[in-house]
Amino acid sequence: MPTQAYIYQALRSPRGRADGSTTDLYEVKPIDLLSQCLRAFQRSAGQEDLPASIDDLIIGCNTPAGDQGYNIARAALLNAGWAKARGGLQINRFNTSGLEAINLAAARITAGYGTVMIAGGLECMSRVPTYLNGGPMMNDPATVINSHYIPQGVAADLVASSHGLTRAELDEYALSSHAKAVAARKAGYFADSLEIIKDANGLIILDEDTVPRPELTAAELAEMPPRFAEMGLAGFDEMALHRFPLVDHVDHLHTWGNTSKAADGCALALLGNEEGGAALGLKPRARIRAVAMSAVDATLLTGGVNAADLALTQAGLQRQDIDLWEFNESFAAPSIRFQREMGVKEDQFNVLGGSIALGEPLGAVGGMMLCHLLDELERRDLTLGSLTIDAGAGLAVSTIIERV
Repeated sequence: MPTQAYIYQALRSPRGRADGSTTDLYEVKPIDLLSQCLRAFQRSAGQEDLPASIDDLIIGCNTPAGDQGYNIARAALLNAGWAKARGGLQINRFNTSGLEAINLAAARITAGYGTVMIAGGLECMSRVPTYLNGGPMMNDPATVINSHYIPQGVAADLVASSHGLTRAELDEYALSSHAKAVAARKAGYFADSLEIIKDANGLIILDEDTVPRPELTAAELAEMPPRFAEMGLAGFDEMALHRFPLVDHVDHLHTWGNTSKAADGCALALLGNEEGGAALGLKPRARIRAVAMSAVDATLLTGGVNAADLALTQAGLQRQDIDLWEFNESFAAPSIRFQREMGVKEDQFNVLGGSIALGEPLGAVGGMMLCHLLDELERRDLTLGSLTIDAGAGLAVSTIIERV
């Protein structure tokens, strides 16, 4: 039987607001946030010698610059007092980075190149602005034109336009996401995976997600202006319509209310093979059943369906076999499209809310979704879960987990 990659534990920080005016985790340096989450594994596993068993720490980050650059994975191991832990790797695949870090760790374990690893993601958007690290797809017009890359917000509006979605549908979806997240927070469904963030004196800095808004109304959402219309007028609408001439115009329907919110946070998973977990006295909660990546035209934000279906094929499963689905809500329109095209029932889809309500710490969001999915599968005594993220430049990643 092939080596299996098991998930022994998963945890996350609360998602803190990072919208400029209100920043719940700004006083916590990214390296300290990551270090505290690492030490939480030591405490929950009851293993003081856990660092010596770690073959690598793989951390995904969308903007690996400034306070969260220069291989923060290795730096955090040393900062946490884990000098005996091997490795330390930082990767970037946009907002799929945290999920891809977990997938990479699972692949290495399955291949026999590691026994126990920690993987996940980190993003402190209040301290490190998105796009601070630059790059040709941001700053080189020739690259932008040659690659047909447009900003994700305009791409999301293109999805809404090409699929006939209305502003009311997008706002209704956003309101539902907030309602689910508020209900889940009130019921304590996030508590099992949540690491309360404290300062050096043990005082609580943040103990719950602060982005969801219980008082949000449809009327308030309806009054919000388009968020990406100005970007579209800067030439990106013209690029999109040139690439897809069957669409006659781009309706700019996404607003601050029906898109994800900037947030700070960290999420990690402790993975290993059977022997590695047994040596630490740990019981597996789930295994990585399949992973897949898909790419569509860089103008689009629709690769998730392809990636999810590829993962299903690799696992030998059908869509109807999946008990719960997680899809990253960067924008309402791609989320609605994914749910409809995959034929997912409402009571199986983002059942604890998503990034529109909870916030999207870009590099960490995949690990946070894994925490939600694993906890909810256990709470409902279900078996199979799928999580999928659409990323920029046409990329998408999907992972299937199975409880054991």
